[in-house]
Amino acid sequence: MTEAHSSNLQLSNETVLEIKDLTVDFETPTGPVHAVRGVDIHVARGETVAIVGESGSGKSQAMMAAMGLLASNGRTGGTVIYEDRNLLGLSIRQLNQVRGKKITMIFQEPMTSLDPLYTIGRQLAEPMVVHGGLSWKAAHAKALDLLKLVNIPEPEHKIKAYPHEMSGGQRQRVMIAMALANDPDVLIADEPTTALDVTTQAQILVLLKELQTRLGMAVIFITHDLGIVRQIADRVYVMKNGEVVEEGGTAQIFDTPSQPYTRMLLDAEPEGAKLPVKADAQILLEAQKISVEFALDTGFFSAPHLLRAVDDVSFSLRTGQTLGIVGESGSGKSTLGRALLNLLPSDGRVMLNGRQIVGLSRQEMRPLRKDLQLVFQDPFGSLSPRLTVGQIISEGLKVHATELSGKDRDRRAAQALEEVALDPVMRNRYPHEFSGGQRQRIAIARAMVLKPKLVVLDEPTSALDRTVQKQIVDLLRKLQEEHGLTYVFISHDLAVVRAMADTVMVMRNGKVVEAGATSHIFEAPQQDYTKELIRAAFMTATARAS
Repeated sequence: MTEAHSSNLQLSNETVLEIKDLTVDFETPTGPVHAVRGVDIHVARGETVAIVGESGSGKSQAMMAAMGLLASNGRTGGTVIYEDRNLLGLSIRQLNQVRGKKITMIFQEPMTSLDPLYTIGRQLAEPMVVHGGLSWKAAHAKALDLLKLVNIPEPEHKIKAYPHEMSGGQRQRVMIAMALANDPDVLIADEPTTALDVTTQAQILVLLKELQTRLGMAVIFITHDLGIVRQIADRVYVMKNGEVVEEGGTAQIFDTPSQPYTRMLLDAEPEGAKLPVKADAQILLEAQKISVEFALDTGFFSAPHLLRAVDDVSFSLRTGQTLGIVGESGSGKSTLGRALLNLLPSDGRVMLNGRQIVGLSRQEMRPLRKDLQLVFQDPFGSLSPRLTVGQIISEGLKVHATELSGKDRDRRAAQALEEVALDPVMRNRYPHEFSGGQRQRIAIARAMVLKPKLVVLDEPTSALDRTVQKQIVDLLRKLQEEHGLTYVFISHDLAVVRAMADTVMVMRNGKVVEAGATSHIFEAPQQDYTKELIRAAFMTATARAS
């Protein structure tokens, strides 16, 4: 525990939020699911409390219950005390006077929390108007200041942008800005750095600490990244299967954990390396001078501002090979991945098995879609809330495997869930009944059920704890070896990239700054930017292991 944290604990005598005997149950077609079982958590003013555990341990559901944000089939018990009132007993009107102003939450999946029909500026300003009593003009000015505060590039342009025009990391920073807009007493941060690269992650953590010190704000930090926990937390709660199995000061939890489960979490780390492909393996994908531009609206009387998100990128990829693409948020990684699949307009050439696909119409691309799959960064945004998991996974089979019967599709969906280490019985549930990590595995199962040739994996392990990351890395390597799959692996987690990729491409501001064999990039980087990324990742890993 740092000196700042120790001092913070000594000064924080006032409990600002106290959770007692909290339970959360969900009614499902296969029976009740006990997501949270008698949990006690408290946080003092100015204190940072971390809640850690594997995906599905109940971390997020406990805090969603405290905020009154459970799905319609969720039931809760116990008490959540704030200012001598039990929040669980308040009406919606009374609760809305607290949440969004006194208690705010940064959600794990920003794309599902931001309205696609409104600009970023409008969405930032609204809570300041509704809860803070500001005029729209004053709220807009403060929204611009908040975007600057969380280091959004070109804030004057981004404030007019829509969520889909921003990278995942930029959307997450917008969510942080929105949560801080009304100077809350308690900030619940649910994986707030999940979508961020290591350098931006460090900036956000410093920002949150500075704001916490200035506002005397209590922070409840939900995360699977134990490196972050060691850096920022005063105390830690470890959850497993809906229960708190260990709690204590940060130094105690890391240095002398009492539970084997806690030690397992501390020791978990993706390891090993991918087997190299054969030198004579066929080239599956070849990109030549790929560029992507977006026109950003700058006002009725102004010409659109052109943003070159991808700038003259070229590479080739052999069957069975994995290309890792790394770089800061907004570097163009995800945009490049979508351009490779012809999901957005681009300039240049993309050759798939020797066939140019850039410029093909939707109808011309349809026969190729089975071989080209994408696992999205925000799985909840890509999983229909109206369909069961089994229906979601088998949906592509209706289009690309019309010879299969309904029974056969259901069987294939069950097999796909087994491959990603989920119980096939779960296919009768809906996406909101799963943790963020479980939803990411569902998204992977949906892509893999079609046995594609090329899969673009956009932050596929970003929402997963380290123990599950190891399983997913092993799974992806196993599927690749068995089926000759080719991956474009986009990630800010350099430890995972090192374990997955044959070659690595480092991007910054839409350009490739360095590329080469994975071992060469990690052991002998040539560019200062690459060195800085690796240095930041190493510092986090050291904090996790020390």
